Amino acid sequence: YCTDFIWGLAGYQCEVCNFMSHEKCLKNVKIPCSCIAPSLVRVPVAHCFGPPGHYKKKFCTVCRKSLESPAFRCEVCELHVHTDCILFACSDCRQCHQDGHLDHDTYHHHWREGNLSSSARCEFCKKTCGSSEVLSGMRCEWCGILAHAACYVIVTPECTFGRLRNMILPPNCVQLFSRNFSKLHCFRISENLQTESDEDDDVDGSTQGSTKDIQISTDSSKQTLKIFDGNDAVKRNQFRLISVPRIAKNEEVVEAALRAYYINDDQQEYELQTFTQQVLLSDDVINRNDAAEDSNLATFVLFQRMVLDNQELILNRLKDIRKTSIRQMNQTRFYIVENSKSIVQVNLFVGGLPPQLSPEEYTNILKEELAIKTNVVSVSHVYQAQGAVVLQISCFSEAERIYMLVKDTVVNDKPLNAVVLPAVMASKIPQNCCPLLVFVNPKSGGLKGRDLLYSFRKLLNPHQVFELTNGGPLPGFHTFSKVPSFRVLVCGGDGTVGWVLGALEEIRHKLVCSEPSVAILPLGTGNDLGRVLRWGAGYSGEDPYSILVSVDEADDVLMDRWTILLDAEEPAEGAENGIAEPEPPKIVQMNNYCGLGIDAELSLDFHHAREEEPGKFNSRFHNKGVYVKVGLQKISHTRNLHKDIKLQVDQHEVELPSIEGLIFINIPSWGSGADLWGSESDNRFEKPRIDDGLLEVVGVTGVVHMGQVQGGFRSGIRIAQGSYFRVTLLKPIPVQVDGEPWIQAPGQIIISAAGPKVLSQKRKMNKRGAGSVKKET
Repeated sequence: YCTDFIWGLAGYQCEVCNFMSHEKCLKNVKIPCSCIAPSLVRVPVAHCFGPPGHYKKKFCTVCRKSLESPAFRCEVCELHVHTDCILFACSDCRQCHQDGHLDHDTYHHHWREGNLSSSARCEFCKKTCGSSEVLSGMRCEWCGILAHAACYVIVTPECTFGRLRNMILPPNCVQLFSRNFSKLHCFRISENLQTESDEDDDVDGSTQGSTKDIQISTDSSKQTLKIFDGNDAVKRNQFRLISVPRIAKNEEVVEAALRAYYINDDQQEYELQTFTQQVLLSDDVINRNDAAEDSNLATFVLFQRMVLDNQELILNRLKDIRKTSIRQMNQTRFYIVENSKSIVQVNLFVGGLPPQLSPEEYTNILKEELAIKTNVVSVSHVYQAQGAVVLQISCFSEAERIYMLVKDTVVNDKPLNAVVLPAVMASKIPQNCCPLLVFVNPKSGGLKGRDLLYSFRKLLNPHQVFELTNGGPLPGFHTFSKVPSFRVLVCGGDGTVGWVLGALEEIRHKLVCSEPSVAILPLGTGNDLGRVLRWGAGYSGEDPYSILVSVDEADDVLMDRWTILLDAEEPAEGAENGIAEPEPPKIVQMNNYCGLGIDAELSLDFHHAREEEPGKFNSRFHNKGVYVKVGLQKISHTRNLHKDIKLQVDQHEVELPSIEGLIFINIPSWGSGADLWGSESDNRFEKPRIDDGLLEVVGVTGVVHMGQVQGGFRSGIRIAQGSYFRVTLLKPIPVQVDGEPWIQAPGQIIISAAGPKVLSQKRKMNKRGAGSVKKET
């Protein structure tokens, strides 16, 4: 309570949750015990537990002991629990959306106890409230305000969302009918990164049996018993151990058993039943003990909502739940809701379909592959260019069936993907609120993206954070399509930024806010665009809160984007006998630069190396090392690129010098920060800008020249500057656009301006340093 040490025999300890207190503090303690906390929750909200991990200097919120072994944490709020305490975690996570029933005011502080840093300070008394020794101090999960356990009760209950209030998507503006879907599905968290345990699954029985608090006693005067909480625990063989004297009375054993399951009821209302080992291993043990045969009872937990039949009695259902699990019975809530208000509408994004089809053709494919029921399923939005549709489903069971079936469905050798989408009620968004739409590529930056996903879900509303490996950028833009004003934060490398900007360009006409400003958190290897916009050379652990503050204060700047038309006139290299048809014309978008020759050849070799051993490419240092190694292998090679291509700039032929690489640059950063154009004044050309509608054309004479440019000793050979370019390839040549390389067959390459310009965010100078703004996270 007060974080001071207890000396000698001058304190008390709770026998259930291990809470310790001085005698003088005991009368002021208002923090509920783990056995009482669930009963105080008015509307339970399940936690979303990620994979087990090691969390240093953190404490379990159930037993209050340190997390010395692998433990779980909620992906939405700051809750940590031991593996064998996860069943007893209070379902009091943040309510981040409405679901049409039992919605309540989320604008009050959502307090979570403990796991604050030692330097944390109370907002009320300004004294230290954190501790590295015990679970102490309180923090609001929305605004981040910190307070002592004695001070938080006198803090004004209304929460204004703190410094980030203009960026947070308010919970009352989001609607999601989540029944039949786990929290992983609701928040679009990739299941391949999770363990089998989530809010609807229990931890493996062997883990449950090895309870850390109770050791098997070697004292001959004591006995160790396995305790199962009802028929559900018996069926799953999930138990907890208690140690009691051999001569203990039955009431004492029952009390110890209830305490092991954090149940604080009168032991006289319960009894123990003895099961033999044969019964424990029986498959139909549930039926032998008069429980219902329906396995759905096992999933009827406090955060899993079920609808009773019109004629079903509440008392009978409660008796069934009691047989299944005593703890489930204690945490069950019954609510009366008028049926007329129950309008089900689940929005399901389905991607991976063939592009450029009509709505009728998409509907026919879904009928054939997924057997959708058109009386409850309709196609509400079609994205033909991306091969994606959004389904509106008015039946929970049908939504769940389609979602699970999509995972195993392949159309034209391409797997489908499904994402559960919330509905943003734009009319409820405050006028001064400009929500931030966050895209994170968890594969970028040595897997730092996974930590950022957790941080941003915790600091913002998780419904505004999207993982790019789960459906790409389109689900996020669709979710925000009706929002009148929003901003975008892209966390990834230059390729990821190009991916998001390309998707924005394709869907721009369907957005109410057609020109959202885009900020960058660089996670890749080069990060040239991030350097130009002052977001740094690469993320290295800066406080995510300070990053969001910097985004909120950043300046809007315009940036050119370019369209590249690739029209091959001959079959691609490798075509049998040269009788194959030429490659069809394709269009790609460019933000940073486009390279032909040696520059693209190095990128292609790096790309092949990464495809062969992707597990090794998890750090910028290693990636750059591979680039150097590939470059050294190319030093002795001689290429005469100027003889293999022709260049036309703004309708004028340009004679090329003797070069091995030709590079079109849109920003003053190339190859991880090198200034390829140079800073020297030149009367032939205008001073480059990222919004002048002009591209600069530069040549390099080989690998050595490129190394000198990256070392800052030389610049490239200035060739031209213009707004329209035609390059004629006389032979197959390596080409790369923003780091994505390939071999381009002979033909024409046309580069022209793409409109409109991108509204980017440039970081202010005073926010460049990491940790310039601090906040407890």
